[in-house]
Amino acid sequence: MYFTPPLAKLIEEFQRFPGVGPKSAQRMAFFVLSMSKESVHDFAFALTDAKNRVKNCSRCFHLSSEDPCELCKNERRDRTTMCVVAESRDVIALERSREFKGTYHVLTGLISPLDGKGPDQLSVRELVNRVGVEEVKEVILAINPTIEGDATVLYLTRLLKPIGCRITRIAFGLPVGADLEYADDVTLSRAMEGRREV
Repeated sequence: MYFTPPLAKLIEEFQRFPGVGPKSAQRMAFFVLSMSKESVHDFAFALTDAKNRVKNCSRCFHLSSEDPCELCKNERRDRTTMCVVAESRDVIALERSREFKGTYHVLTGLISPLDGKGPDQLSVRELVNRVGVEEVKEVILAINPTIEGDATVLYLTRLLKPIGCRITRIAFGLPVGADLEYADDVTLSRAMEGRREV
């Protein structure tokens, strides 16, 4: 199908987004063309403004326009408990639950040799320093149960154990309302491992 070059370029750029295929990219491009010039300008400004102003917090590596970030500056957070996550979007998900009141540390990825990502490309050194300096009593590893996630958890556990803090990992299992018959083997296995007394 032929698209005039500027439209083809716009479609191509939208296809860079994760989960956006050719049809979705076309819909998005045509939607942008139907917007007013002012709305497109606001959209473009929001993109460049976010790219220019949002950076990793120098303390916890969460994405923020402030340094330290809003969570690190919050004096009401429990400084003795730290939750370690892979990405900033994990912090947002955990904050939505309103259950965790401690501090966070974002690794900015997971150990993945196939993708050329080792511990040196993550904020592991900074994590170990923080746990020691801030006298953290418990480190909660809230990392997805994937091959990369499990490798990262194993590596972090080996580094953090000698410091003397308690290391835990969030439980994985069945979502509320799920049927056992439809759960996969790994999910059922994790649910059994994460069981607790009633």
